[in-house]
Amino acid sequence: MADIEGSNGQRTEFRAVGRANVPGRLSYTIATGRAKYGTDAVMPGMLHAKFLRCPYGRARVKGMDTRRARALEGVVDIVTWDDPEVLAVNPGLTHPPVNTMAGIHGPLIPGEAETEDEEIGAVVVAVTPEICEEALRLIEVQWEVLPSIVDARDGLKPGAPVIRHDPKKLLSNYTTGDMESGFREADHIVDFDWGHSRTASHIPNPNGSLAWWAQDPWGSEGRTLYIEGVCPTWGAFQLLPLYNIGFDKLYRLTLFQGGKYCDWIIRRSQLITPLLARRTGRPVRCVNDRRNDYYVANPQRYCHVKMGFRKDGTITAVEESTIGDQGAPEETASAWGAFEARFSPFNTTRCVHQKSLFQEVYTNSGRNTLSQTSPFNWDVMTIAEQIVAEKLGMDVIDVALKNVHGPSSQQDPGIPPGLRMCVEKGKKAMDWKWHPAGTRKLPDGRLHGLAFRYALSPRHAQQPYTATVTIQADNKVYIPLKGPWAGIYSADAAALVVAEELGAKVEDVILLYDEKAIFTPCGGGSDGSTASSWVMKEAAVKCRKLLLDQAARSRVFNTSPENLDTRDTMVFLKQDPGKAYPFGKFIADEGFGDHDLDITATFFGRPPETTWAKSGHILDVMNTSYCEVAVDTETGGVEVTKFVVVCDPGKVLRLTSFEGQLHQAMFLSQGGLSEEFIYDKDTGVKLSTNMFEYKKPTILDLGPIDTYAVETRSGNACYGASGISHCMAAPLLPVCAVANAIGHWIEPPATPDRILKALGKV
Repeated sequence: MADIEGSNGQRTEFRAVGRANVPGRLSYTIATGRAKYGTDAVMPGMLHAKFLRCPYGRARVKGMDTRRARALEGVVDIVTWDDPEVLAVNPGLTHPPVNTMAGIHGPLIPGEAETEDEEIGAVVVAVTPEICEEALRLIEVQWEVLPSIVDARDGLKPGAPVIRHDPKKLLSNYTTGDMESGFREADHIVDFDWGHSRTASHIPNPNGSLAWWAQDPWGSEGRTLYIEGVCPTWGAFQLLPLYNIGFDKLYRLTLFQGGKYCDWIIRRSQLITPLLARRTGRPVRCVNDRRNDYYVANPQRYCHVKMGFRKDGTITAVEESTIGDQGAPEETASAWGAFEARFSPFNTTRCVHQKSLFQEVYTNSGRNTLSQTSPFNWDVMTIAEQIVAEKLGMDVIDVALKNVHGPSSQQDPGIPPGLRMCVEKGKKAMDWKWHPAGTRKLPDGRLHGLAFRYALSPRHAQQPYTATVTIQADNKVYIPLKGPWAGIYSADAAALVVAEELGAKVEDVILLYDEKAIFTPCGGGSDGSTASSWVMKEAAVKCRKLLLDQAARSRVFNTSPENLDTRDTMVFLKQDPGKAYPFGKFIADEGFGDHDLDITATFFGRPPETTWAKSGHILDVMNTSYCEVAVDTETGGVEVTKFVVVCDPGKVLRLTSFEGQLHQAMFLSQGGLSEEFIYDKDTGVKLSTNMFEYKKPTILDLGPIDTYAVETRSGNACYGASGISHCMAAPLLPVCAVANAIGHWIEPPATPDRILKALGKV
């Protein structure tokens, strides 16, 4: 049990945490469609705004004539990129500059676009969206079309245009051991290439905002900004410097934001409405349409691997060379290349001879707004182990267990206990029977294929939290917090932890939403659930101590706190459990006067730094995924007949969230069979522009997904919890299963035409 620094971190009995079928506080609202998102907000007398969008892969505005557009009836304002007021709120000119992970690159209205459909040149404000569209068509633009790159490999060719950063200066090199020695130790040396197609993110609720300025009746003199549609977690860090206001002059009213998967970027449509509202003196709404939010989530990458291994399956040397598409660049070079080179998945093996080169190339393929789906090049090891298995006639799981190192270090000869448990449960659930490629046919004539993958289950540790727990006279426990509700349900996990520590009923713990609250359990990825819950645990422990102290002094007990305990939102005497009183008794009890005395505790901090970030060789929490496919050799069609996921999260905090994340990860994995952005190389324009051309899986495409938890308590966040989803989305998992079925490796996506071509039938 690794949560040794926190209070009650090694608790063995749980009444609330991990319980099944505990509904989320807002689940009913979301499921019934009553939930209102930032882009659902409307105001009387509001205006609408729309950006001019770049029709090219990369272009610059040389000149613009807006006279015809301004003359259109219903147009209230047209703001151009060179307007002094726009330049005064340029995100690139703020101090510190708003081009961080959650910011945007360049001006609020840029004069140059580095990707198709990017905002550029002008914003129209009108009384209806339709008039905005008509005015945009009337704007006459002189374009300078610039050379673009949409394939990262092209960016390394002689004479290729440099997209802001010279890719030759963005090469990360990480080497351990002696490569020549490692290859000399090998009985077999193989070279292989693998690629990762670009996949998209389809945000269920478009990005945008509605903003207005008004005098706050409770605030100081001066107008206050009210805004819907900007993430309360990090939106303030963009809005405050842009509009020269303090937290007291900002109300971010958004509660619901829909499902976001590691999407940190605040869009221009969300940041510009305060400027437009200030200019017009009226509320202004600016919302992206679906096309504007149709962008790359998982960037393209190519990798060449040279690998040596012995006859028993032991990998002796690995040399990786990866070219990764970083998308349209920010002001500063990305650090992802160095990060991925350092955290190769082969670090989990006993192979000490490793070399990893990661070449970052900026392209005009789109904004890389997500940090997913497959960090650390993790899929490369999944492929490598299967190649070793096929070459030696071994079970791929045996190859993996042969090479993985123990939990403490690369020199540890054991196998991480959690991984062994995951494998045992997964093989049974999958009815695992490995076979050589192309050798097993199903009764209906289709070819059968299997794939296996293991990975770390790391959490992130990006920020501390301030958590507050309050017991009030209505016998309820309140957690004040602001949004967003981004499909993560971290707040529900925190509520279960509070119920656990206070001894309260789950239904008596209330999430009290307040746009001025400090606590927001979102963080970086799984940090939002595991680390924020750790902090909330500490606040609840402090609150319980105050409760027992106050109850002990009351006339009904008049004893020491050590003689009291809590259960079901009641304080009771240990020697006489029948003598029990609700929490609220000790708030409004006459012994404390004629006014309420809320019991409140606040804790600021964070759990220990994640172990995987300290060293690439500590394997505390692990997970395994299994995929089974059936391939029709006549049509090339692939059916995923089963996914099995056995995951060690350390400790499950909220079971529904755990299961939901595993289903989401497999949904993203299914995309390896169909998802791919297609571009015209000459123009940089997307050719697959909608969900008819871009084949995103639907719920009808997914086969059964069986999920299982193995709780080792070996994480170091709340109760030994860790994260799970960051390394589980594996688009190459079903692609590996296809390779096992047909005996041919296919660069994803493994579409029917590519399968038939591999089989020599096209």
